[in-house]
Amino acid sequence: MTDSFLYTTPLDTRAKPLIEALTYEYESRYGTYWGEPASTEMTRYPAELFAPPHGAFVLLLRGGVAIAGGAFKRYDEQTAEFKRVWTHVDLRRQGLARKVLDELELQAARQGYSRIYLTTGFRQPEAAGLYLTTGYTALFDTSVDPEIYGSLPFEKDISALTLEIGPDAHVSLKAS
Repeated sequence: MTDSFLYTTPLDTRAKPLIEALTYEYESRYGTYWGEPASTEMTRYPAELFAPPHGAFVLLLRGGVAIAGGAFKRYDEQTAEFKRVWTHVDLRRQGLARKVLDELELQAARQGYSRIYLTTGFRQPEAAGLYLTTGYTALFDTSVDPEIYGSLPFEKDISALTLEIGPDAHVSLKAS
C-alpha cells in the first residue's frame, strides 16, 4: 500500500483521529504540568494559521487513513514554526515522522521560509532525538535534565533548500 501526502486543514475529518490521539498523548504525558490541561495546546491556535500562504497542514495517508501528520505556521518573515508532528502510536519507528519532517521542510521552503523553529516537551525524548538526528540544533543545553526547561526549542536553517527549490517555486496549496 502506498503512502501519500494530503495538504488539508486541521478541520478535515481525516485529521480528527490524529488530533484526538495527539491530544490524548499530551494529556497522558503532561496532565496539568503547565497549570492547564494539556489538551489546551491543541486548541491554542486557530486552523487558519496552518493554511497558505503562511502555513500548511499535511496528513500522511495510507489507504485513506491518516497515519502521521504535521503542520507549520508563520513564526516570523523567514521562519516557519512546526507544530503537531505526530505518528500513529502503532506505526512508530518506521521513519514516518522523518517523512513528515522532510515534506514540511520542502513545503516551508516552497513558501519562502529559510528557517524552521519548533518546540517539543521534555517528556517526548523520541521527538527530541528525531530532531537532533535530522539536522536540528537544540536551543538549550542537552547535557542537563530537560525537565528544567519544560519546553525544548530547536531550529534548523533550510536556506540551502530554499535556494535549491528556487524563487519561482512558491506553491499555492488548496485544502482538499
